[in-house]
Amino acid sequence: MAQHYYTVTWDQLHRDAKALAWRLHALGPWTGIVAITRGGLIPAAIVARELECRLIESVSVVTYDEEQRGEPVVTKPPVAAGDGAGWLIIDDLVDSGSTARLVHGLLPKAHLATIYAKPAGKPAVDTFVTEVSQDTWILFPWDTEPQFVAPLARARGPE
Repeated sequence: MAQHYYTVTWDQLHRDAKALAWRLHALGPWTGIVAITRGGLIPAAIVARELECRLIESVSVVTYDEEQRGEPVVTKPPVAAGDGAGWLIIDDLVDSGSTARLVHGLLPKAHLATIYAKPAGKPAVDTFVTEVSQDTWILFPWDTEPQFVAPLARARGPE
């Protein structure tokens, strides 16, 4: 279990993905984008829009079961991207770097970018926007929903 949780809202995710696009724009033009599913799908869509990139491919990698990390397994390769020359690989987060290294191994000439990076995974990416601590679990907007939370005064018992 993570020691810290950090909630990312839709607005913040959009701003951070756009900031990633700003960094990647100067490095282009890009042939296409490979989204690492599932977390990279929405960031890839935002980056694709900002860079006016219409060719989108995906690579499906299974790594997590809830918060338990296992060895990454490719369940759908990114065939259209060839060796990755001229392509961007986009993911939401690099944690340990195992998924990033696996996908970069499939597309060795691609540029791998994430919005968020943890220290152990930073060496596996070429570009990222925000670093978070290794013991933080990011709660992305597609994994959460707004709900009522009782005021603190209601949670306390009689003193």
